[in-house]
Amino acid sequence: MRRLGTVLTVLVVLVGALPGFGQGDPRVPVARREGRVVVYGTMPADNFEVLAKIYEGRYGVPVEYWRAPPDRLVDRALAESRAGRALFDVVIAPSPVMRILKQQGLFAPYTSPAYEPFPAAARDRDGVLSPPYRLNLYTALYNPRLVRASEAPRTYGDLLDPRWRGRLVLADPTLNLGSAQWLLNLRRVLRAEWRGFVERLAAQAGGLEESILTIPSKVVAGEYALGIALLSYVHLFGRQGAPIDYVRLDPMLAEAHHAAVGTRAPHPQAARLFVDTLMSRAALLALAQAGEFVLLPGIYPPIRDADRLRVTVMEDYDEETYRRAREEWAPLFRRR
Repeated sequence: MRRLGTVLTVLVVLVGALPGFGQGDPRVPVARREGRVVVYGTMPADNFEVLAKIYEGRYGVPVEYWRAPPDRLVDRALAESRAGRALFDVVIAPSPVMRILKQQGLFAPYTSPAYEPFPAAARDRDGVLSPPYRLNLYTALYNPRLVRASEAPRTYGDLLDPRWRGRLVLADPTLNLGSAQWLLNLRRVLRAEWRGFVERLAAQAGGLEESILTIPSKVVAGEYALGIALLSYVHLFGRQGAPIDYVRLDPMLAEAHHAAVGTRAPHPQAARLFVDTLMSRAALLALAQAGEFVLLPGIYPPIRDADRLRVTVMEDYDEETYRRAREEWAPLFRRR
């Protein structure tokens, strides 16, 4: 991974040994009395379990996790907040989700001791969101039993080859926030060719999913030759013996992920300790081994060529930009 954007490159270089958090912390007995911590997020459950074990091992506080696609997470968190009965303590999710929820007042300021090694430019100016701790890279996945590596696409333009028409699946950008962010950010890569690319990609799609979560299994099962999804799935499915590989797109677009404590967190001290744990070096190293791209210098997940990818961190957009894009794309991306 060579380029992560100006701020994140500085972050990767500077993050070193993160401070530890011991049993002498006066918040620990309070967190134990609170009894649990409830986390909403988009991280795969298997990888989150790595975090939960570290946290529970440190503090003896049980972790409850609810995982959902970005749009569903936003809907549930907003609904709970508007009803005056928020059930979550912490949210860990992609940057667009976190900024939407932040704007709606769902998060409280918290500056973890674990943020200290991160440069000021990587921190939220309002002290609400954590510095970015991991990246989700978007690429095209394929089943090597059906598509030989020599025949697989190599560039964004190759995704439009007629041989993939009707054989490509992606998350519907009129429904899925991550997919919409990816398409909007491709404008910076494709420039004058961007609009034509979006139109032709829509025509290529043989299937549109509500969530990216379902795409890898469809590629592995051979329902589609290609699927636009997250690179981390190569490790998640591959370690189970599933046939899956990925296209080395250049650059590969990535979404940054943050954490935040809920304004009305039912278990506030347990929530703060969870954020401390998440941002610790031990947790980030464990997540990297589980297949995540974390922001630690020289640390890569066990995915072939992970250290050779050129990565561009995606920009965030406001709700109005997403709304206009979805209206424009609606005639193109009709549900198959």
